Amino acid sequence: MDILSAERQGLLPALSLLRLMALAREGDRREGILMRQGKGWFQVSGAGHESLAALVCALRPDDYLFPYYRDRAMALAKGVSNYELALAYYARRQSSSGGRQMPGHYSDRARNIFSVATPTASQCLPAAGAAWGFKLAKSDQVALTTVGDAATRQGEFYEAVAFAAQEKLPVIFVIEDNRYGISTPTEPMFPYRLGVLGSEHMVRIDGRDAFALFQAGQSAIARARCGDGPTVLWCQIDRLCSHTSSDDQRLYRDAKDIALDRSRDPLEILAQHLFETGELAEADWLREMAEIADLVDADYMQAESALGPDLTAVLNHIFAVPSPARPLSLPGTEATTMVGALNRTLHVAVKQDPRIILFGEDIEDPKGGVFGVTKGLSKQFPGQVFNAPLAEATILGAAVGLAASGWRPVIEIQFIDFICPALNQLMTQATSLRWRTCGDWQCPLVILAPYGAYLPGGSLWHSASNEGMWAHIPGMQIVIPSTPEDAAGLLWTAMQSDDPTLILLPKHIFRKRVLISGPLQAVPFGLAKTLREGADVTLVAWGNCLELAEKAADLFEMEGIAVEVIDLRSIVPCDYAAVASSLAKTGRLVVVHEDSRTTGIGQSLIAEMVSHESSFNSLLSSPQLVARDDVPIPFHPDLEYAVLPDLEEIIVAIRRTLA
Repeated sequence: MDILSAERQGLLPALSLLRLMALAREGDRREGILMRQGKGWFQVSGAGHESLAALVCALRPDDYLFPYYRDRAMALAKGVSNYELALAYYARRQSSSGGRQMPGHYSDRARNIFSVATPTASQCLPAAGAAWGFKLAKSDQVALTTVGDAATRQGEFYEAVAFAAQEKLPVIFVIEDNRYGISTPTEPMFPYRLGVLGSEHMVRIDGRDAFALFQAGQSAIARARCGDGPTVLWCQIDRLCSHTSSDDQRLYRDAKDIALDRSRDPLEILAQHLFETGELAEADWLREMAEIADLVDADYMQAESALGPDLTAVLNHIFAVPSPARPLSLPGTEATTMVGALNRTLHVAVKQDPRIILFGEDIEDPKGGVFGVTKGLSKQFPGQVFNAPLAEATILGAAVGLAASGWRPVIEIQFIDFICPALNQLMTQATSLRWRTCGDWQCPLVILAPYGAYLPGGSLWHSASNEGMWAHIPGMQIVIPSTPEDAAGLLWTAMQSDDPTLILLPKHIFRKRVLISGPLQAVPFGLAKTLREGADVTLVAWGNCLELAEKAADLFEMEGIAVEVIDLRSIVPCDYAAVASSLAKTGRLVVVHEDSRTTGIGQSLIAEMVSHESSFNSLLSSPQLVARDDVPIPFHPDLEYAVLPDLEEIIVAIRRTLA
């Protein structure tokens, strides 16, 4: 029943498609029965949407599909077996997510089916990013992504269409318009009905007609392959089911409306066409449907008895198994800044690896980024360095698609404060992609973002740190360099990692010129650095607060008190062992950070030390945390410094541990 093997002579393999649509419908029906029997936890049906599989008939195996959760028939058309979908329904060990994803969340790396995420329209920007990667590689591959009509009101749908039109990307957006967003009628809200989106790239289709879909799909894909850019296919179809197994559409839909939809069943329409043309006899079709039902029954019975998820492996695939970074052969200079070290490292990396793409606002020359980190790169490597629109979701979402299709994007967010529009892509797509697919997909991208305060005039929109918040998102590595050497070494390691990495760059010391003692080298993640030895107090800091920590250590040294200063450097993974080892020597612990106190990394670090018997027993006094109060950064310099940790607070905290 694999229509991909059908001859491609510009004609729809209608009989094969009908069989596949019936297989999808029967799978949905079987899952509905199982739900009523209490065998299963959740189901989402694609009944009424099956004709859209005709679009897959026009794709090649190397094209990418970015589906959403009602695309069962499209997944089958791309080569996924009914048994694999049965395994996903039961959340079995051998399913594509190992039981981590809900049913209907298709994923198959070998077949280029990108992993479905529930948040609506979040697949559109990665699809555009993958299509951009195809264009950069001078490939004629295309990306096809689907989205429900209600989800077209998500801003990311518009951003994806705008970016695809801007770059003339080989991507097709398929709107599955069934007129409902769960219970809400979408006709008065649909942007193409409202006329707020241009119709130049849009084609309106009766999606119940498989032949019309196939023809429109062929045209859109041909347009994409020859470099003429994206197409939006507005497909009018019907949802012949409730939204999910948790919904009952009879509560909000008129019975006549439901009956009208059922009278336009695309499965019946295609079958009737084949009866009328003589390509299929009704008696033969009844026999085939019975065979399909038997096949589905057998698949679900086999899947029900398959092994359940591996409970011991639930922590696997949060990150890739780390491997040592290639050596960084970059001679040191007499003196340089963090900006200079990052810039030199990027030059070496982009020259060595053509897969690295730099993408961000204002990063092309002559500006070279608002802080100059990418200065000179676009002149030297014009095919790898690109200005982005002022749209952080586009920057991160496109990077997800690039990363998933083989590129290694490095993106710049001008200030970490500005990343919030991209939070959906960060949490929904980038950081969970490896885990939710059991390592089948990966997302090797680097986010460079200046952060922090101690630089008057930034106010609450340019001075946040919030590393505690970012560390709360599983699946993302987070590092904070405090020297040019560490900035270069951590960036070098990040660009070779197979997972998302956030590099927070402390603005206060961003341009501080320091002597370099030797060549710049790769710095592994999860390894803290002891800046000065001491036997009396362990003082842990990172980023901007290290200056204060070292000043405090200098003052206590004059009193004969030896403070050991540790630069944490790596937030995720965190070198708890280094702190515990120092604490075993000193017995006293002070942690300083400019992030807000509540749920900051300092609280986590102290909690780790008091949670383990060995480190708890090392304590000679209660640990102390010096942090910003839970308040935003004010604009006036005096107000800013009033809320940030200062030298006096650190001195008081150290004396408290010594008392």
